[in-house]
Amino acid sequence: MTKFSYTLIFMLATSLLRAQDITGKWKTIDDETGEEKSIVEIYESDGKIYGKIVEVLNPKKKNPVCDKCEGENKGKPIVGLQIIDGLKKDDDVYNDGNILNPSNGKVYNCRLKIDEDPNTLQVRGYIAFFYKTQYWKRVKE
Repeated sequence: MTKFSYTLIFMLATSLLRAQDITGKWKTIDDETGEEKSIVEIYESDGKIYGKIVEVLNPKKKNPVCDKCEGENKGKPIVGLQIIDGLKKDDDVYNDGNILNPSNGKVYNCRLKIDEDPNTLQVRGYIAFFYKTQYWKRVKE
């Protein structure tokens, strides 16, 4: 193989690995209305996955706060609010953590997984056997 072939293979492998990376910015899509709601930045810290809202799309009021949240999140601004907390990687799934729905203030168990399309993130919040799934879209930077 030529040096060019090795370079091409390396570039393809790198882009495939990046495509499977869960970190970065994601546009949230409401599972009931199909409405684009916010931009969430997913990041890794100390081997766990977290996510915070960095932008609210089409807010109904200026500088919205989490009115329905309880505890330390009550009344906090939505922008900057950490909604994904402490997920761990398990093969191709991230789980064993929580997700906060600022619309109703409830906290759910969470599972994240890159869909067949590497630019789509399957976000599942659940309690026991009941769950809802949303499909978020990667924000190209």
